[in-house]
Amino acid sequence: MDEIKLIIPSLKYGEDIFKFRQELIEANDVDSFAGCGSLRKCSNIKEYLNVLSKLMSQNTCPDGIVPCNTYIAVQVKDSRIVGIIDLRHHIDHPILGLWGGHIGYTVRPSERGKGIAKEMLRLNLQNCRERNIEKIMITCSRNNTASEKVILSNGGIFEKEVIVDGEHIKRYWITL
Repeated sequence: MDEIKLIIPSLKYGEDIFKFRQELIEANDVDSFAGCGSLRKCSNIKEYLNVLSKLMSQNTCPDGIVPCNTYIAVQVKDSRIVGIIDLRHHIDHPILGLWGGHIGYTVRPSERGKGIAKEMLRLNLQNCRERNIEKIMITCSRNNTASEKVILSNGGIFEKEVIVDGEHIKRYWITL
């Protein structure tokens, strides 16, 4: 795996963000937009960046939504986006507290299986430290063994499994 860094999305990456989006759509995977759900709903980069900007602060975040920071994982060598990961500022919310957790992520379909998610999560845990979030809940579907390995490799401790709309969700905690 090439070295990656997490950065806040900007216009500079607009074209590649929407190529990334198209890959997710073509993958037709139910978990494809984990950590970047607003990307699915936005039709252009300015709209997407505006949504992300509002989500970063409790003052501008829509009612009922938890503020979060979204990062793109960019390869250092060529600035290609290989993943998107978010960090929810807290999980004091009925969905996040039950099965959503602090962090959601997805890797570009053409880049999966290369250890990118493991590194994205490791880097995002540094963002958790900076926000003084010391105990992080992170979840995955029971059948998503790749994500489970990512969580475990970053210190995730299994808590329990919950069932949401018939889907089995595994809850893990990472303590920093």
